Amino acid sequence: MTEESSQLKLEPKDIVKPDDLSTWELAWTKGITPWDFGDVQPSLKEALETSGLDLPRSGRALVPGCGAGYDLTYISSTLGLDTLGLEVAETAVQRATDVIQKAKSHYPTISASIEIADFFTFDPPEDQLFDLIYDHTFFVAIPPSMRKEWGNQMIKLVKPGGYLITLVFPLRPYDDKGPPYYVEPEHYVELLSSSFVKVLDKIPEVSSPSHKGKERLLVWKRA
Repeated sequence: MTEESSQLKLEPKDIVKPDDLSTWELAWTKGITPWDFGDVQPSLKEALETSGLDLPRSGRALVPGCGAGYDLTYISSTLGLDTLGLEVAETAVQRATDVIQKAKSHYPTISASIEIADFFTFDPPEDQLFDLIYDHTFFVAIPPSMRKEWGNQMIKLVKPGGYLITLVFPLRPYDDKGPPYYVEPEHYVELLSSSFVKVLDKIPEVSSPSHKGKERLLVWKRA
């Protein structure tokens, strides 16, 4: 068996170690990135373009675990928000930087950037909190033991009146392996209901092939 064919059988759970953030870089360099659709998920487009929600049209947005950065330029161009991505993998940062530069060459008004930072220690000043945060596969990338801390950070980082878009994926029968770790919509409710109001809860109208039948779109407004 060649090294290439062997890698095709690998999954993130075979490489990523919860206590070693550098293993995310290893996943990127080996190309074990099944979360990378190569574009914006249709469910995010639905949330921003056809959901009817009164999403912010000025201010700041955050995408933790933003990967190659497609969502950064899309959110900025669609809502006009200054959009920041956080990543721990240098290869992802390089790819996102290329995506941003290419987008800006076509749409100079885009305001998007990326930095290497750990979401859980990320601590911007109060005047730089966020009007919108988008979480696609970041929630399921962290061990379930860290989810309470995830919720506390979201409560801290989203401004009152701001929005948190959560794409619940992948919905599947229970197992204790990951990443991605087992997830249900109720897991978000437990963490967010004290400080957020759920304003949208639905199966997306259109899903990418890898997400069809395995996702749910939840949008929250900060109280």
